[in-house]
Amino acid sequence: MNFSEDARIADVRRSRLLTDAGFRHAFFTRKGGVSSGAYSSLSFSVAAGDTEENVSRNLARAADALGVGPERVYYLSQVHGADALVIDGTEDRREVLFREADALVGRNPRAAVGVRMADCLPILVGDRTSGAVAAIHAGWRGLVRGVVLQGVAALRREAGTAVELVAAIGPHITLRAFEVSDDVADELSRASCAGDVVDHSWGAKPHVDLARVARAQLEAAGVAPGAIDLVDGCTYSDPADFFSFRRDGKQSGRHLAAIVPR
Repeated sequence: MNFSEDARIADVRRSRLLTDAGFRHAFFTRKGGVSSGAYSSLSFSVAAGDTEENVSRNLARAADALGVGPERVYYLSQVHGADALVIDGTEDRREVLFREADALVGRNPRAAVGVRMADCLPILVGDRTSGAVAAIHAGWRGLVRGVVLQGVAALRREAGTAVELVAAIGPHITLRAFEVSDDVADELSRASCAGDVVDHSWGAKPHVDLARVARAQLEAAGVAPGAIDLVDGCTYSDPADFFSFRRDGKQSGRHLAAIVPR
C-alpha cells in the first residue's frame, strides 16, 4: 500500500508476539530514509536538527511500512514524564505532535501511535481482545516516574475490563553501555520489582539493565511474563543500525517505533 511516490518500505525490526497477535507495528532502525550527515538516514526529529522535508519524506516511508497514511502516524513531544494521551486517530497530527506526554494510546485501525527515541526504551503494547494499543517512551526518568504503569493503565481504560495484553520492548541502550551514577542506579533499583537490576561488574560506575526494569513494571501492570517480547538491538553499540544520544550527542537522529490498532 503506497501513499506517495516517495514511499518505500524502510528496514524494520518486529516482535514475533505482536505479529502473532495480529498487530502491524515496527521498530525502525536508522536505515532506509533520505536524511544525511548526523541524521543519516531514517530520522524523525526536526527539533534535533534535521530538515522538515527530510522528516516528512521519512515519515511517508514509515507510514507505508505500517500500512497507514502519513497524516495518521502520531507521536508526541516527549518530556521524560509519565503522562499518557488517548487519541481517536482523526486529529491533526501536528496538533498531537505538540502535546507533551510519553505514552500514546489509540484504537483506530487506520492510525498508528508511536514514540521517538535514541537510547530510551520504546515499548509497544496491544490488547488482543479490543485491538487497542499503546506506545510508551521509557527513559530512565520515565521508568522512575511510572510511565509504563500509566501507559498500560490508560490502555486498559480505553480497551475495557477484559483485556489480554501483549507487549514488546524495542532496541535501546543496553546494560553493557548504560553506565550511570550511584544515585540514578539507586532510583532505578527502587523503581523495579525485579530485584537487582544494577550490575557493578563493568567498571567503577554501576550499569543498569533498563529492559529488566521495564519488564518488571509491565508484569506489575498485569502483562503476563510470557506475553512480553524483547526485540534485540543496542542503540549505543551498533552505530550502523541505530542513532544514540549518549554516543553522538544532541545533533543526531531519532528513531520511530509505532503500532497500529487491530
